[in-house]
Amino acid sequence: MTKSYDVVVIGTGMGSLTAASLLAKEGLQVLALEQNYLPGGCTSAYWRKGFVFESGATTLVGLDETMPLRHLLDTLGLTLAPIRLGLPMQVHLKDGTVVNRYEDLEAWIAEAERVFGVHNQRPFWTLCYQISQFVWETSMKQTAFPPRNLRDLWLCARRATLKQFRFARYAFTTVEDLLRRFGLLSNARFVEFVNEQLLITAQNYLAEVNMLFGATALCYTNFGNYYMPGGLINLVNPLIAYIEEKGGQVHLREGVQQIDYQQNTYQIRTNKDTYTARFLVSGIPLNNTLELYDKGYGKAYKRQLMDSSLLNSAFQVGIGFDIPPNQPWESIHHQIHLPAPLPQIGSHSIFVSLSHPDDPSRCDQPNQRVASVSTHIPHPAQTVIHDKQAIVQYILDLLIEKGFFRAEDIVYTHASAQQSWQKWTGRAFGFVGGYPQLKRVKPWQMVEARLDGKKAYLCGDTTYPGQGIPGTVLSGIIAAEKLRRDWL
Repeated sequence: MTKSYDVVVIGTGMGSLTAASLLAKEGLQVLALEQNYLPGGCTSAYWRKGFVFESGATTLVGLDETMPLRHLLDTLGLTLAPIRLGLPMQVHLKDGTVVNRYEDLEAWIAEAERVFGVHNQRPFWTLCYQISQFVWETSMKQTAFPPRNLRDLWLCARRATLKQFRFARYAFTTVEDLLRRFGLLSNARFVEFVNEQLLITAQNYLAEVNMLFGATALCYTNFGNYYMPGGLINLVNPLIAYIEEKGGQVHLREGVQQIDYQQNTYQIRTNKDTYTARFLVSGIPLNNTLELYDKGYGKAYKRQLMDSSLLNSAFQVGIGFDIPPNQPWESIHHQIHLPAPLPQIGSHSIFVSLSHPDDPSRCDQPNQRVASVSTHIPHPAQTVIHDKQAIVQYILDLLIEKGFFRAEDIVYTHASAQQSWQKWTGRAFGFVGGYPQLKRVKPWQMVEARLDGKKAYLCGDTTYPGQGIPGTVLSGIIAAEKLRRDWL
């Protein structure tokens, strides 16, 4: 007998779990389907050889007032116990200079002036911070955005403010334009810094990233940055518990294979069973969603669907190590700019996240820590990595040189590339980080929450607003709200 639910949610990433938990709060019977043996997608953690490694995301932002994750937790009545980071990040430039990305704006401007020169750093970062504040303040007010129908437009207009009209012009301006305006394009050291910082969250460089997203990406360290003890799986687990408390279910190791829509009902076939549902929410990438359920909708998404040539995967190295004496690092997050492009991949920086010194739960033995190292793999369907171990050794040698640990401190390492990501998440090409920001794609042209014009919805990092935990959470909030407004 086919099992019926009010809504079936595909995937258990942060977008999916956000939508699922909010719909469960509305009283809907929810089923979330996850093809992996662990929930969370790119926001998860797993144990291996005595260490707990993050599966993808390592930075946690969005818990400040007006931010999406804060809104979600408050709406559901959930509390977390994250550790707030005193210094969100350190950036290691090619010449060895260490840049402290302070949360306090004045401290950060002083640091930027110390490293990059006094010329126009203050007006540049002041404007970026003002724009990022505006984006965070507006994100939870304009949940009908991007508008698809007259009702959406009406809601956007009702919630519009003069400030929104004033800042909207930055959607037509790139970060490159802003550097040009402040005479900073000739500062090669600063341009390189901005490019690599943008890549962390916007997945692209300054010529392609519009100022609304770019300023928010550049200033995320000027807001609260947090660490979840035990790994980000402990951000995921409370949402799953909430769904189950409300009568919903989360099935692991159950991947969706086909979706059909007949007689006002969705039929979802998995590797284990078949389900029917009044509503469907897909939290997996648009590329994967259309493979399961197209019915001609792919034509409507032709301009928005991105192929491998525009996407990134990640080369990731997990390292468990004994804590060396006198480890100097003040931050757990480090971006290291490389003296030359990384062999075989061509990336220009790596991102290092350490387990927090006050979190022993991620190591089976005392006096040990975990490092997760990642770098972008462009065009994952085409990029061939023929010697994974050579890249691992390059990264280990670099971290030893920087003083993260000594060779004799290394207890365990493992590495993954696009094939591993494709297996872990099921995502097309093994791409991660969502759709990159592109100059030709304005915010209102991004993928919207309604999939088929019926009762299927989208969320996750390929839909508006895009990448990162705050972005995917907001996408889930928007999907749940549009479904509720449309049908409940």
